[in-house]
Amino acid sequence: MSPVSADSREMIERLIAFDTTSRNSNLELIDFVRDYLRGLGVESELVHDPSGTKANLYATLGPSDRGGIALSGHTDVVPVDGQAWTRDPWKVVEQDGKLYGRGTCDMKAFIAICLAYAPRFLEQAKALPVHFCFTYDEEVGCLGVRPLLEHLASKPVRPRMAIIGEPTSMQVVNAHKGKLSMAARFHGLECHSSLAPHGVNAIEYAARLIVMLSDLGRRKAKEGPFDRAYDVPYSTAHTGTIEGGTALNIVPKDCHFEFEFRYLPTEDPRGLLQEVVDYAHQELLPQMREVFPEAGIDFEETSTFSGLNIPEDHEVVQLAKALTGANSTTKVAFGTEAGLISEAGIPAVVCGPGDIEQAHKPDEFIALDQIAQCEAFMDRLCEKIARN
Repeated sequence: MSPVSADSREMIERLIAFDTTSRNSNLELIDFVRDYLRGLGVESELVHDPSGTKANLYATLGPSDRGGIALSGHTDVVPVDGQAWTRDPWKVVEQDGKLYGRGTCDMKAFIAICLAYAPRFLEQAKALPVHFCFTYDEEVGCLGVRPLLEHLASKPVRPRMAIIGEPTSMQVVNAHKGKLSMAARFHGLECHSSLAPHGVNAIEYAARLIVMLSDLGRRKAKEGPFDRAYDVPYSTAHTGTIEGGTALNIVPKDCHFEFEFRYLPTEDPRGLLQEVVDYAHQELLPQMREVFPEAGIDFEETSTFSGLNIPEDHEVVQLAKALTGANSTTKVAFGTEAGLISEAGIPAVVCGPGDIEQAHKPDEFIALDQIAQCEAFMDRLCEKIARN
């Protein structure tokens, strides 16, 4: 294994020290990156959220009159609350060939390596630029990348392609599932539980819809469509939370639950959702209104991101394979910003250091050999932009 550069190691330590849990501001980290790039002579564009407490950063290293290769990643991390960490999550600790800390795997190490290589990109990018796209609030629904993409759409020049450095063990991912998340709210009629038939039990009707969702998921598992390149080769339906009722002796008037579809990029999740809505409104709601005409069932979309499906022969796939030395690609079930970026007209693949199995866990870590592999990737990218 090649040794990890001191520049990458130092930059990883700097970024991990910023607590950019999604509920917090990321501006300290963004300001640090902006000032670091400014010290190299590169100006950054910041795209803030409506509150002004978070921002995306976009910067071009090299000629600004043409599109180049975007290196993209999110700056937010998931919470450490309630997790059994055995070390300070905001301080990098090295042990047994691994760097521990929240975000080392997902995905500050990739951003740090990009920044460590910025001086070399500037030196080599005489004709083909490298763009940095660093976003906020990916972990809570890919929220930040959307205004960034709107900003890029208004520019005369934008990236030609993008590589999103989520942890893939440096494998080239050209396809991943999409996600559609929903909330369902049931409103019934409250009464004493001894008079249960006089009320409308919101929990019971919600439960019937949850069973329908479970049956839908089993049908997809049996009938497909299938894509065997995924570890779960079909679209899935999942109920994650439920809340309702006030006391055992009161028929509950309200209940709400959250559910999601993780769908193959070749499948339309709106068709699956319509099945759920039709069952609720055509089967359940009439029964509820027989007892209580004001009963209701409402649905709200809470988050969504697009699937990714880039052809094997596409330029960005071929580039990523060349930079990794890989002969093949893979597909993953987890989602990234790559689907939205590609949908906006910037073809993207996912390729970054670290194992997704370590993401979001206590004592999150990245192996040093993964960092070394990512640095080798960046070395080849420097050679690539120098030849153009």
